[in-house]
Amino acid sequence: MLGGTTEARELARPIAEDDRFEGTLSLAGATRSPGAFPLDVRIGGFGGADGLADYLRRNAVDVLVDATHPFASTISANAVAATAATGIPCLAVLRPPWEEVPGDRWIRVPDVRAAAGALGKEPRRAFLTIGRKDLAPFRDTAGHSYVVRSVDPPPPDLLPPGVTVIAARGPFALEDEERLLREHRIDTIVTKNSGGSATAAKLIAARNRGIPVVMVDRPPPAGPAVPTVEEVWRRLIAHHAGTGALRGV
Repeated sequence: MLGGTTEARELARPIAEDDRFEGTLSLAGATRSPGAFPLDVRIGGFGGADGLADYLRRNAVDVLVDATHPFASTISANAVAATAATGIPCLAVLRPPWEEVPGDRWIRVPDVRAAAGALGKEPRRAFLTIGRKDLAPFRDTAGHSYVVRSVDPPPPDLLPPGVTVIAARGPFALEDEERLLREHRIDTIVTKNSGGSATAAKLIAARNRGIPVVMVDRPPPAGPAVPTVEEVWRRLIAHHAGTGALRGV
């Protein structure tokens, strides 16, 4: 399983507890302290699609589950290519994106660079929840100040000047998000449309306070996917029993 997300953690438990399966979880290594998992864990990349295909062959993998982040487009594309080359079934879980509802003030943009530009020229106090590797475009946005939240503190050379860094891992409660926005005087949120419940409270807090949200749209999915861990598990059981195919989801 390719993972690092909430879905990977949720799926690891039934795999580990079921004697019909033997699982390994692969993490990219972007998070320094990913926490404990009940499966064997490997850290690091594979060297592209060819390297992943070689790993699948050498380790006699029967099924590859892609439970990576919705914005991890490169590894998901590599998973599709590697399983096509090896003939191994691939099953991806992709949580539904967040949807704008009445009261939201979303500014939708295609990428992080456009998100930085969407802040405009008027000084903003922006809350950035885009991951620690995508901060560079905000270094060039003069006049704004930032609060950055990520699981691990970002490298100093990536940080915009005068930034406040909060190292924290979700899920985040609504009251905590509202307090953060209030205490840090946030007037704009910048985030990626990762979906899921773990970090959705900030969107409700923004709606309650009338704060605009610069929302980075997802990249197109690399291939077919199912929306829930429960559906992945159901298909794995059916595949093991020989009563269901994993391709064509």
